[in-house]
Amino acid sequence: MANNENLKIENEFTPVEYDPKYILMVNALKKYFPIKGGMISKTVGYVKAVDNVTFNLKRGCTMGLVGESGCGKTTAGRTILRLSGEKTGGQVLFNGQEVYDLSKKEMRSLRPKMQIIFQDPFSSLSPRMPVGEIIGEAVREHNLVSKEQFNDYIDEVMDNCGLQPFHKDRYPHEFSGGQRQRICIARALALNPEFVVCDEPVSALDVSIQAQIINLLKDLQEKYKLTYLFISHDLSVVEHISDTVGVMYLGNLVEYGDTADIFRNPLHPYTKALFSAIPVPDPTVKMKRIVLEGTIPSPANPPKGCKFHTRCENCMERCKTEEPVQREIEPGHYVVCHLYDK
Repeated sequence: MANNENLKIENEFTPVEYDPKYILMVNALKKYFPIKGGMISKTVGYVKAVDNVTFNLKRGCTMGLVGESGCGKTTAGRTILRLSGEKTGGQVLFNGQEVYDLSKKEMRSLRPKMQIIFQDPFSSLSPRMPVGEIIGEAVREHNLVSKEQFNDYIDEVMDNCGLQPFHKDRYPHEFSGGQRQRICIARALALNPEFVVCDEPVSALDVSIQAQIINLLKDLQEKYKLTYLFISHDLSVVEHISDTVGVMYLGNLVEYGDTADIFRNPLHPYTKALFSAIPVPDPTVKMKRIVLEGTIPSPANPPKGCKFHTRCENCMERCKTEEPVQREIEPGHYVVCHLYDK
């Protein structure tokens, strides 16, 4: 059971001012889920799924979000889109608007501009609706095109995503995994979004289909000037598609910067361990794998100080008691680690 310290939720943060070059500004974002216990379902603790995450995303760019399973990547994406109830703390500015200050009516008008592609293309598609209705349902709901233009518009969206017009009358179970993911992409793009959260969109697909979907996403981004938050386990895919990379561990963003800088010079001990697991396509090269000792602590009862100190070979005494802050080590390259304190 979580200790009493976890019942304290601190919402203090310094608000940031809107910068027009960023479509998305996330500042000290927190999302905690209550743990209920006892006969009266009293809150006895919190699962700190997203804890003090800060980053900015430029228009037309892609940010890759990586980390182990359970580190909070998907929850971060859903919280940014306001799909997981209310946030616990922090700021989410989309085009300068605080997403969580909008009314239901205002949020409804904003929804088409912020879309998500889910991880599992099969479970995210209704088995009782034909593909044409799946893609066009939200288009009709938001009155994006007239009735006369509707069919031609859906045909155009499907064609852009590699689907044929005769696919409109078929159902999701009649398609392969790659085709179903194309349907999910078409459904998101049909609303003419500016920002898309790609929640591990290729993890359920085989390698050859992964390449097709990644290339499709890049082509669509170039054509429609889209901005992506790309959540993935596959570091090779992230390196290929992303302009910037954020590394998450136990709800925290421990390192963030340009893709070239992160892969050339990883700073955080966790990032180094993560990158050491990337396979090299050369049997003569000996891998220098960094094996992390211990197990991942529970997000319901994280360790004091730096959350990574229980598995870090560079752990110092201050790491066990003092929480590190985000520091800019080189232009645009941020890390949260006591090793770089001045």
